[in-house]
Amino acid sequence: MSTMQIDRLLDTVVKLGASDLHLTVGRPPTLRLHGHLKNLATKVLDSDDMVSLMKAITPERSQQELQEEGGCDFGFAYGDAARFRVSVFRQRGDLAIVCRQIPSRLLTFEQIGLPDMCRELIRRPRGMFLVTGPTGSGKTTSLATMLDYINQTADRHIVTMEDPIEYYHYHKKSIVNQREVGNDVPSFSEALRRVLRQDPDVILVGEMRDLETIEAAVRAAETGHLVFATLHTTGAAKTIDRVVDAFPVTQQNQIRVQLSTALIAILSQALLSRTDQPGMVAAYEFLVITPAIANLIRENKTFRIDSFIQTGKRFGMQLLDDHLWSLYMRGMISAEEMIDKSKNPQDLSDKVHKLGRTVGRAEWDEEQEEPPASGAAGGQKKG
Repeated sequence: MSTMQIDRLLDTVVKLGASDLHLTVGRPPTLRLHGHLKNLATKVLDSDDMVSLMKAITPERSQQELQEEGGCDFGFAYGDAARFRVSVFRQRGDLAIVCRQIPSRLLTFEQIGLPDMCRELIRRPRGMFLVTGPTGSGKTTSLATMLDYINQTADRHIVTMEDPIEYYHYHKKSIVNQREVGNDVPSFSEALRRVLRQDPDVILVGEMRDLETIEAAVRAAETGHLVFATLHTTGAAKTIDRVVDAFPVTQQNQIRVQLSTALIAILSQALLSRTDQPGMVAAYEFLVITPAIANLIRENKTFRIDSFIQTGKRFGMQLLDDHLWSLYMRGMISAEEMIDKSKNPQDLSDKVHKLGRTVGRAEWDEEQEEPPASGAAGGQKKG
């Protein structure tokens, strides 16, 4: 298999608009298209194919890392057609590769359905805006859209720290400097340590992975910078708990006070396969930090946040499950998909049953302990 082949595979990814290309021994190249896996009608890959495919796209530096660490990640531009984020790793002594297509076209607020209130909030000179959700829920895209809006409408110095860089931002009204972790700077915490000397107005921290990074990000938000960051949590209240829990118990009161003043908003999202047309749709939970909510954070009463979100409609606030329900009622997503991605699967399940409808995969939960032999996943997963 020559480089010709990887080009043909990547062409197919771009042409069909697939989100990922999976390459592994014992299976033909496989696409993830609108959330589902689809084999390509080509040969089943063997060990040699995998080695030549890897060599065709992996830079020297990353091949070295693959040898030493058993895996590597890097981004590359595929001509002008697209950019890919690639993960190469060893499994059972062979190689496997996953290429995630990074859309090169920046989207607008309308196209991705971000709450309107976001526009106003990101015009603020300081504070922390968190975007959360599981891997592949579109956090990067939402952040890119918000940064692009600032870039077009305000004169700011925007510094991003990403691993790897996904969307490329060009200087418009703002100056944008993008630092790639592992390439331009060794770690998020190192990038954050240096950033305050770079006269930034807006800082994007790809991921708040450790205590040091969280501390530095909160400090930057407090000292008059607008900080965007991501976390892999679902739901706004859980996100606050996760941040606080990263600190030693003795510092938790202190961080609650800091968060209550530094946080502007939390946008939590999930990406779902549509049933009404090919493609995906995002569902959002949106929390705007009002004085009342700042009090709840300070007093460690995050469990009450959800009920405040429900009454905060005028600020554009909404709960994830309410948004999922409205997408379901508009016929855009299936009941299974809604329940899989929800925070309270049981409640939504009950609402579906009240309409006299059934939920395909969630049925067995009520009748029997064990899932059916087909190995179908229960829609009622708690957590």
